[in-house]
Amino acid sequence: MPEASIAAPVAMTKVSPPAATTAAHAAASGAKLKTSAFKVPGAGSSATISVVTVIVLVALWFIVTNMGWVKPLFLPSPQAVMQQFYEYLTGQANDKPLWQHFLASMFRVFSAFALACVTAIPIGIAMGMSRVARGIFDPPLEFYRPLPPLAYLPLIIIWFGIDELPKVLLIFLSCFAPLALAARSGMRSASQEQINAAYSMGASYMQVIRHVILPSALPDILVGMRIAIGFGWTTLVAAEMVAANMGLGQMVLNASNFLRTDIVIMGIVVIGVVAYLFDLLMRWMERRLVPWKGRM
Repeated sequence: MPEASIAAPVAMTKVSPPAATTAAHAAASGAKLKTSAFKVPGAGSSATISVVTVIVLVALWFIVTNMGWVKPLFLPSPQAVMQQFYEYLTGQANDKPLWQHFLASMFRVFSAFALACVTAIPIGIAMGMSRVARGIFDPPLEFYRPLPPLAYLPLIIIWFGIDELPKVLLIFLSCFAPLALAARSGMRSASQEQINAAYSMGASYMQVIRHVILPSALPDILVGMRIAIGFGWTTLVAAEMVAANMGLGQMVLNASNFLRTDIVIMGIVVIGVVAYLFDLLMRWMERRLVPWKGRM
């Protein structure tokens, strides 16, 4: 009787041969075992859908313009836009080559973005950690943040003239607010349990900030950087209205004065593609620097 009672639980704990074979095969092949029938919302890659969407939009653009449903003044054909891109790229256009416009815009946007990162992130961290800093910086930030750049562009011209400084400053101001607010919000990401656990293990105040609060804030800071660079590219055209003779925004504005819609769309596409590529770079950095994001 005792032997039977011992053998019964052992038999009950044995894995059936098909299940054991499936588990061993999955482990050998490196495949992930499905442990739940429920799906995570938004899980899966969307790259194929995005590629198909772009192809469909370009195909519609080609059909609409080549069938003559829209006049070229309002929407030129993809062939005309590509022709302008080729002429600007090879220096055959009646303007400066595309690489000169591109480098001028890159210098303005990324110098302003780097300056915003150096100043806005520490200020946002200070606002998240100190009520004094929050009381000092919060009113001016919340005042100018909703203002469109064109609203204070004339004042910047009056104060700083029409050289490179007002262009970079306008882009800097558009990047500063989202970066500072993201850093301030990120400083609240660490839970009180994590902070108390660090204190209970003998960590000092600065060690808690360095090893607990800042790593928790890093995902929000990276998201703020993505948003800020988007605002920087959005403000580029407004910034290059200030007596610029080079730049993608200046190229678009100059072409619009002569109703060259093909050049306008070509410039818009170049600005959008560069901004998207930088966004992809920021996503890659986010995956490398904060691999735990979304998994906790």
